[in-house]
Amino acid sequence: MKLLRAATLTVKDLDRSEALYRDWLFYRTVEKGVLAADLAASWGATGSAGLPYAVMQPESGAEIYLRLIQDEPHPDYEALKTYGWAAIEICVEDVLKVHERMQASPFKIIGPPRELDGMPAIFPMQVQGPDEEIVYLTQIRDDLPMYDLPRATSLIDRQFIHVCAVSDLKGALTWCQDVLGLSFGRDMDIVYTMLANAFGVPFEHKFTIATLTHERDVFFEFDQLPPAGGPRPGWKNHLPQGVAMSTIILPDFHERVRAQAKWLITPPQRHQGEIYRGKRAATMRGPDGILFELVEA
Repeated sequence: MKLLRAATLTVKDLDRSEALYRDWLFYRTVEKGVLAADLAASWGATGSAGLPYAVMQPESGAEIYLRLIQDEPHPDYEALKTYGWAAIEICVEDVLKVHERMQASPFKIIGPPRELDGMPAIFPMQVQGPDEEIVYLTQIRDDLPMYDLPRATSLIDRQFIHVCAVSDLKGALTWCQDVLGLSFGRDMDIVYTMLANAFGVPFEHKFTIATLTHERDVFFEFDQLPPAGGPRPGWKNHLPQGVAMSTIILPDFHERVRAQAKWLITPPQRHQGEIYRGKRAATMRGPDGILFELVEA
């Protein structure tokens, strides 16, 4: 079972961002409105109630959504330098064609296509949007021994990994295993040019990253930030800026939220709309204040 359900991003101008993802990444809007008070409260973001939002779906029709919420940006926020959800990763059919497309787009290319060290099956590039949101666009050329990776069925398709930056990689991985019931995938030390640029270290410096899985589905990557990283600045009682939250379907939702109730922001509630479809959902605040929204299967 694939667990990723949605990524939530905060943006300065909803109409601009909606057009950006529609015109350049082929996403279509499937829901619009203003945030309900009970939903915002479940995220610990009561100040976000009433803000306009849009839910978007990839051209392929995959039921993994992008939720954009309009909010005022915080002047001290800098992408890649703070703890929390750092990026979304989307699979594409041909990364070189996508790179050519992105060169003409409002997205800023911050990482041209480049194979990962020792992982020729993965051929990614990275872009940055106008709200400093980071999007990986990755061509999957083969499966990995431990994982089943998605193949794009449109030029730019579904999200398949959410990337999180943490202060304590081992602690964050342990929390996800103990509290969410996820499995450790693998860890590795890699050359990570985006983080090297962000923190002003030599390009050859290696950063430690690790993955989390459910069965053969790999969907979370956690990156260990250097000591210069820090908490994400933001407005009180609002969602974090940039990639604010990851939403996943939890197969053992009922047992898990009952056993780990101390981590819940509010008790589970039913919500309507494309992401929830009447299912119960609850949000946990994990290490470094990271928001994990859980939806029953």
